[in-house]
Amino acid sequence: MNMNKTAIITGASRGIGKATALQLSQKGYQVALAARSENKLKEVQDEILKQGGKAIYKACDLSSYQEVEDLINFTKSEFNSIDVLVNNAGLIDPISRISESDPETWSKVIDLNLKTPYYMAKAVIPIMLKQGGGTIVNMSSGAARSALEGWSHYCTSKAALYSLTRCIHKEYGELGIRVLGLSPGTVATDMMRSIKDSGLNPVSKLDWETHLAPESVAKAISYLCTEASNDFLGEDFSLKTNEGRARVGLEPIKV
Repeated sequence: MNMNKTAIITGASRGIGKATALQLSQKGYQVALAARSENKLKEVQDEILKQGGKAIYKACDLSSYQEVEDLINFTKSEFNSIDVLVNNAGLIDPISRISESDPETWSKVIDLNLKTPYYMAKAVIPIMLKQGGGTIVNMSSGAARSALEGWSHYCTSKAALYSLTRCIHKEYGELGIRVLGLSPGTVATDMMRSIKDSGLNPVSKLDWETHLAPESVAKAISYLCTEASNDFLGEDFSLKTNEGRARVGLEPIKV
């Protein structure tokens, strides 16, 4: 168990973030929940507390570095340490071709998908270094290495996030900072519903039954928080291969 260890999860009010908060709490972590919706965060906290876990939450705009700093300071003051950071918060809406895209909303996706993980890492790394180490898991995607119609903002942000993962590893890997990306494949979340509704590119045509459950992705994140995943430090770990799924304890891909 991980008693008295603390994990911060962004985008923790629903989907993968909520499932990860519940999973890590069951593994003994104290969890700090961050997202925009205070009501939904309170619901997740209540669920964790009912299961005997420890959880705090802070509703915030994670695209603001000041609010990120406030979140980190709040977590440190409540739980004394920050051992794991899960950069899960992300956007893909609105899905549109480049010529039809809105510059303001395109930029908001970049802000949350790329700038927020940078902000979070910048704020927690000094704390982790003083503690002697820590783990950062960045939510990556196959889009980091793909060009998909209607996803220019998402593909661009995830490609840059992969580079950020590698840079963090280059600078701090030998100082005890474990950083990994997770490429889960398609997951049955609200984001996937938006993708399906868009009708653009082959991902929107996939059968819903083929998507992973958020709980399966949470299981993978829990695995990445352990030294068993050290082979993938500084890189993306994929759940789109049977080898990756076997490591996490998931069923192989159905063909």
